[in-house]
Amino acid sequence: MFRCLNTGALSLSVHVEEALGLASRHGFAGLDLPIGELFRLAEASSVQEVKDLFHSTGVRAGSWAPPVDYYGDEASYRAGLELLPAYAKFAQALGSPRCCTWVKPFSDTLEYEANLEFHIQRLRPIARILADSGCRFGLEFVGAKTFRAGHRYEFISTLQGILDLGERIATGNVGLLLDSFHWYTSHGSSEDLTYLSVDQVVSVHLNDAPVHRSVDEQIDNQRLLPGTSGKINITDFLQVLKRMHYEGPVVVEPFNAELAKLPADERVDAVKQSLDKVWALAGLA
Repeated sequence: MFRCLNTGALSLSVHVEEALGLASRHGFAGLDLPIGELFRLAEASSVQEVKDLFHSTGVRAGSWAPPVDYYGDEASYRAGLELLPAYAKFAQALGSPRCCTWVKPFSDTLEYEANLEFHIQRLRPIARILADSGCRFGLEFVGAKTFRAGHRYEFISTLQGILDLGERIATGNVGLLLDSFHWYTSHGSSEDLTYLSVDQVVSVHLNDAPVHRSVDEQIDNQRLLPGTSGKINITDFLQVLKRMHYEGPVVVEPFNAELAKLPADERVDAVKQSLDKVWALAGLA
């Protein structure tokens, strides 16, 4: 597995050249792809020039998000599907077969079974297009109880639930975007992770949780850098990934207001130091 930067997850709005510079200066092996910006850059120049941009900084491609609003109306959904084949082919050229999105853990209009069918029908075409280009599709469940509070119908919020959805999509390339915060807030255990195979894990997010809140009180957009509080057992989490020989990106997604106040270089450096800390605690090379 490799330490990967996602500037958007750190509330940094920077062009890809600056993002690559930040990743390179602070020792990140990879960068999650701002796929739309990169695709437009390739159209204005060439795919080779974009590949050379990554090569010149020694930074590899992480994961990327599909350009498909699958919760949107039919017209916007179809427009995104039309873009996806070219994006998938382009991402593969950059060295990333890892596409990921998240699943809302609630609905105010659809009961569970109807919502499950909606997700299957909307996500299966995306997964098929990705499969045609040799890309995998990682789905992220949201575990925080507070995130679904106040909504009419609950939906998938656990590891097993998202795995079941992937099986129902049945394209053979659907797996997980596995987030330590959502694993923790869903009352997940280290044992749960041991049942995963490496083929099921597409990408990984690391976070820690505020120590003064119980599991069910945790708030999705208020997190800590990995290893800050020890509330989440990140050592076990990483060691399971090591034992399964996971080789993909590991990204910090802290949603932290104090971190967001720091200048860009200080913010990225703080993230890298947090990753180095938990890497060492987990006995990773």
